[in-house]
Amino acid sequence: MSHWFERLAERRMLKARAEGKLSGLEGEGKPLPRHPEAAFVDPGEAVGYRIMAEHGALPEEVQLRKALAAAKAAYAVAEGAEARRAAMGGIAEAQMKLSIAEEARRKFMR
Repeated sequence: MSHWFERLAERRMLKARAEGKLSGLEGEGKPLPRHPEAAFVDPGEAVGYRIMAEHGALPEEVQLRKALAAAKAAYAVAEGAEARRAAMGGIAEAQMKLSIAEEARRKFMR
């Protein structure tokens, strides 16, 4: 995030606080919910993802991460060489789709 944007956002938050617009909001005085997945994402993107998640919309990358986790879980319980090979193929496919989506987002954000 650029420095000027951070200063603008900070000024607007301070103004809203001074005008009392930030009091009486849901969750006031409580700690923010933990979102450990946001540790690996740009803070600006993390906010966007959280807003979308709170309103029931999941970005493609989140859906692909869930698919990758499901593929890894399927591999963990797979029995036999053929089942493990098929599960490994599912992991590879999910990882490839996730990598493509991440790279497309990076190119779009440039």
